[in-house]
Amino acid sequence: MTAKKMILNINGADRMIVCDPETDMLADVVRRLGLTGTKVGCKAGQCGICSVILDGEVVRSCVKKMKTIKDGSRVTTIEGIGTPTNLHPLQLAWIVYGGVQCGFCSPGFIVSAKALLDKNLNPTRQEVREWFRKNRNACRCTGYSPLVDAVMAAAKVLRGELTMEDLNYKIPADGKIYGTGYPRPAALAKVTGTCDYGDDIGMKMPQALHLAVVLPGVSHARLLSIDTSEAEKMPGVEKVITHKDVKGNNRIMWPCTNVLSKADGFDRPILVENMIYHCGDVIAIVAARTREEARAAAKKVKFECERLPEYLNILETMMLDASQINKDYPNIYIEAPVIKGQDTRDVIKESAYVVEGSFYSQRQPHLVLEPDTDQAYVDDDGILTIHCKSLFLQLNIFTLAPGIGYPADKMRVIENPTGASFGYALSPYMPAIAAVATLATGKPVTITLSYEEHQYITGKRAPSFSNAKLACDKNGKITALEYEIAYDEGAYTEAADVLVQKGLRFMGAPYKIPNAIGLSKTVISNHAVSTAYRGFGAPQCYTCSEQLMDMMAEKIGMDPLEFRYINVYREGDESLNGNKFSVYPMTKILDKLRPYYREALARAEREATPERKRGVGIACGEYNVTSGPNDHAEIYLELNPDGTVTHYNTWQDQGQGADAGTLIHTHEALRPLGLRPDQINLCMNDTAVAPICGPSAGSRSHYMAGNATINAAEQLMKAMRKPDGSYRTYDEMVAAGIPTKYTGVADTTGLTTDLDPNNGQGNPTAEYTFGVFLAEVEVEVATGKTKVLSMKCIADVGVIGNKISVDGQALGGMMHGIGMALSEDFDDLKKHKNLIGGGFPFIENVPDDLSVEYVISPRPTGPHGSAGCAELFQSSPHVAVINAIYNACGVRIYELPARSEKVKTALAAKARGEEIKQKKYFLGSELHEKIDYIKAHPFAPEK
Repeated sequence: MTAKKMILNINGADRMIVCDPETDMLADVVRRLGLTGTKVGCKAGQCGICSVILDGEVVRSCVKKMKTIKDGSRVTTIEGIGTPTNLHPLQLAWIVYGGVQCGFCSPGFIVSAKALLDKNLNPTRQEVREWFRKNRNACRCTGYSPLVDAVMAAAKVLRGELTMEDLNYKIPADGKIYGTGYPRPAALAKVTGTCDYGDDIGMKMPQALHLAVVLPGVSHARLLSIDTSEAEKMPGVEKVITHKDVKGNNRIMWPCTNVLSKADGFDRPILVENMIYHCGDVIAIVAARTREEARAAAKKVKFECERLPEYLNILETMMLDASQINKDYPNIYIEAPVIKGQDTRDVIKESAYVVEGSFYSQRQPHLVLEPDTDQAYVDDDGILTIHCKSLFLQLNIFTLAPGIGYPADKMRVIENPTGASFGYALSPYMPAIAAVATLATGKPVTITLSYEEHQYITGKRAPSFSNAKLACDKNGKITALEYEIAYDEGAYTEAADVLVQKGLRFMGAPYKIPNAIGLSKTVISNHAVSTAYRGFGAPQCYTCSEQLMDMMAEKIGMDPLEFRYINVYREGDESLNGNKFSVYPMTKILDKLRPYYREALARAEREATPERKRGVGIACGEYNVTSGPNDHAEIYLELNPDGTVTHYNTWQDQGQGADAGTLIHTHEALRPLGLRPDQINLCMNDTAVAPICGPSAGSRSHYMAGNATINAAEQLMKAMRKPDGSYRTYDEMVAAGIPTKYTGVADTTGLTTDLDPNNGQGNPTAEYTFGVFLAEVEVEVATGKTKVLSMKCIADVGVIGNKISVDGQALGGMMHGIGMALSEDFDDLKKHKNLIGGGFPFIENVPDDLSVEYVISPRPTGPHGSAGCAELFQSSPHVAVINAIYNACGVRIYELPARSEKVKTALAAKARGEEIKQKKYFLGSELHEKIDYIKAHPFAPEK
C-alpha cells in the first residue's frame, strides 16, 4: 500500500487528504471525509449514483482512481450545492416534482444536473435526457420523466423566470393536504445528501466489525469440509463464522401455511451445514476491522464440496423421472386448484372460438441501486438490535429468533433509510447474517454486499411457465378458461404459500369468466430464491392471459380494446374465485382510454415505415389491496405537551412514500383539531417504540394504516372533546386523568374469506385496484430492437391520497414493466450479475412520454375512500409492450424478455414463411387428469 498527500478544493474549501493513489477511488476519499451524500451503488461506474463534479465535469467517483486526479483539483459534491436551510433550485424542484422516491439516486442526479445547467441554462427536455444518458445516471423508482420535469423547472428559476416561492408547494386555502402533492417529509434530507442510508450508518460505527460473506460458486453440491485456518490468520480478522457458531437451530423459521403444501417452510439454513442449494447460499462469514480486510480474508476460506446436478429450470424438476432436490419435500410441493362453473371440456367443445398458448415469464431481478446493507449489535440492556431494509420489521423477529438462538422479546429491528426494495427485502435472510455475526463476535457488525453478491443472495421475481386455453361464443363473450401455471420458487419455499394463491386469483382478471379450471403450482429449482416483487405473482398470470385476449380478438376479427370492453367486469359480476367487488370501474377505464388508443393506432399507421414498424398494444390489470384474510394493523397517536401529535407506526418505507402517507392520513383524520402539517410528528419503523402495522406488501399499507389512523384519531378526539364541542389541551387532559395516547386498529375480519383449497373460491382481500396500459412501440426490422415510444395508464385506485406518490408509483411501475418486457432477467449467473447484464432500463430505454390518468371510485371500506396503489402499476404494462410488438410486425413473443435477437429471429422466420410453432410445456401432470383427481379426492382438514 502506498500513501500520498493531496490538496483538493472540495465544495469551495481546500482540504488536505492522504490516500492510496493506486487503490483509492474519489468516492472513497470524499466519503471518508464525512461527505456521505455521495452514495455508492454498483461500484462499477454503471449507475451514476456516485456522481460528483471534478474540475467542471461530471465523473462517476466510484471508478475514478485518485492517481488520475491532479493536486488542487476542484470537487463539488451534493453537500456543496445546497443545504436544508438554503436549497438550490434543483433540490427544491426534486422535492416538489416527485423526483424523490427512495432518494438513493437523488444526490447523483442533482449533481449531474447542476453540471448541465452550469453549461446550458436553457436545455430542451431531450438535451436533459441525453445528458443523463451520457453520464449514466440511473433511477429505478421514478420512470425518469419527473426528474426531467425538475431540471426544466429549476432552469426557469435560474433564468429568473420563476421564483423559489413560485416553485414551492403551497398548502391550499382550505388547509386540506389529502389529495394534493404535499412533499414527502424525508425528501429534504435526501436531496441534500444529509440522509444516512445503511452503508453510511455502517461507516459511522467506528466500533463495528465489517463482514464479508463466502459464497459457494456452485448451485448444487454437498458440502464436505470448511477450512478457515488461513483466513483466521489474515490481518484484522476477528472471527470466521460457520454454521457451528450459530446459537439457534440455524433456520429461517418462515412457515409455509398453505394447507396443500408438502413443505413446512423451515428449509432455509442461515449458514450452510451440509447442502448447497443455490449460488447465494452463505458458507461462512468473516468479521474483521475493515471491509477490505474482511474481503481479503474471505478469499482465503477453503471448502470442499461434491458437485451435484444443477437444476436451474423447473421444466427439468417437473419431469416425472426428475430427482428430488430437497429430501424433505417433493419438487412440486404445492398444487392448488381453481374450479368454477360447468365442465370446461363441454363448454369449450360448444364454443365458437378457441385459442391456446404457452408462455414464460422470466426471473426478473429487482435491480435496486443500493446493494443490501445491514448492521447489528447488542445494546446495554441486552437487546439484539438489527438495522436493515425490510418490508416487515416484525417478521425478522418472528422468523429469526429460533434460528439465531435469541429471545424474541429481546430483539429490536429498525428500518434504515432504504435505497429501494420493490419487495426483495421482505426476506429476513441478510438480517439473519448480521444477527448471527454480532452474537458470534460479541461486537457490533456492519455489512454491505457487493452488487454481484447482492444479485446472487437476494430473491427475484419467480419465473413461471403457463399453458392456457380460452374460449368464447360467436358474439365474443368469454365462455371458458383452462390453464395451469407453475412458479419457479427457486431453492427455498419463501412466501410460496402466498405466491401460489396469486396464480388462482389473477389469471383471466379482470374479466367475467363463467367456467374455468386452473392449477397453480410452486416448484423447487437450484436457482435464485423467489421472493416478493411489486405485483407479486400477478405479472406472470397476465403474461399469459392478456396475450390470450389479443389472440382471441384477432381470431374473431374484433378490435382488442372492444373485445376486452364486452368482457370486463360489470356491476355484480364475479371473479374467477366467485367474489364480487365494491366497485366496477373497468368500463369507465376503457372508455377513458379509447380516444388515446384510436389516436395511437392512427399515429402508428401514419408513421410506420418498412424498416421501422409501429405498433400499439393494450393490457388490462387488477391487483388486491390487503395481504390476506383477517389482515390486521395497529398504530399509536399521542397528544404531546406542546399541542402537537405524534404518530407511531411500522409502515415500512421502501421509497413509496410511507412518511407522506402517514402524515396526510393523520392530518386528514385530525382536521377538526386544526393542526398544521408541521405539528404532526412521525415516529416510524422501530419495533421498540411502534406497534405492528404489518408488511408493506399487498398494496395494503395506505389502506390498513389509514383505517387504523382514523380509528385512533376518533378515540383521541373523543377524549379531548369537551361538552361544548371544543377540545381539551394536553394539560387539561392530564389534569382530568384522561389518557393522551391511543391505539388505532384496522382489521379485515368479516370482509375477507380464505380460498377454499378444493376449488379456489373465496375472497382473501378487502379491496382491489384496476387499470389498463397502452403502449406504442417501434420495431427495427433489421435488428429486432424494440423501442417503447410512449406508455399511458388509466387506473382506479380509489381516492388519491398523495398525488406525487401515486403518480410516482405509476411511472415507476411502468418503467419496470418496460424492463420486464424487453430486457430484464436473472438467468445466466455469469452474464446477469450486474445492472447492465441484468437488463437495467436506463433513460434511453424509457420514453419521456409516460403518463397516468385516473378514474376515481371511492372505496366504501377505504380510509377517506382510498385503496392501495403500487402493485396495480406493475401488474401488466409489460404485456402491453408485447402485444404492441405483435401489432407492429406480426410476431408474438411467448417467452420473455423480448430481446432484440429473439424478435429478429421471429421476424426472419416469418419472412421465410415459416409457421412459428408453439411449444406446450409439461408442468408435471395433465391438467384434466389432475383436476378430476382433486374433485375425487377433496382436501379434508384434520380434526
